[in-house]
Amino acid sequence: MTDRTSPNPASPATSMRDEPHQEARVRTYTWEDPLVGAEAARHLSGLDYLRAIVRGDFPGPPIAASLDFSLAREEDIEDGRVTFRMIPQEFHYNPIGSVHGGVYATLLDSALGCAIHTRLPAGVGYTTLELKVNYVRPLLVGMGEVRAVGEVLSVSRQVATAQAKLLDARDRLFAHATTTCLILRPQRKET
Repeated sequence: MTDRTSPNPASPATSMRDEPHQEARVRTYTWEDPLVGAEAARHLSGLDYLRAIVRGDFPGPPIAASLDFSLAREEDIEDGRVTFRMIPQEFHYNPIGSVHGGVYATLLDSALGCAIHTRLPAGVGYTTLELKVNYVRPLLVGMGEVRAVGEVLSVSRQVATAQAKLLDARDRLFAHATTTCLILRPQRKET
């Protein structure tokens, strides 16, 4: 076996196998300080905070830049309902040639949590306790935009639940999910 060099001289050889090398792909992206928006979130209702992100008043979460998905429009954010949008890309792929399940889960978890966030008053947060994802069909490059639509089922003082669907432009189902979130209310000061 001979040692091949990488087609990109700046990167190391990636394989010792005999198949031809392909040119390395490169992706760069930027994000803003997420703590700027997190601080503002303490003083806004969840609904107002998410709408402010879409308007560009506060930076979006870095995970959205990492995976290239977004809350694209202000109408994607309603009371108890949030829609995230993404176009499947090659960098989302797993080793068998389709979008990795973790990308589905992240997109659905984002829609679920943010749908719950729309129902929370200023100063109240949440965290995911449980996420259940059902994968129905593969997401592939070239299929166009998909959307994760999250909807609140219930919000109580301590727990919230929501459901979400991952759909394409023809409303075909690619995955569905449910969540249970813990509501994080400020601690009461003892007197």
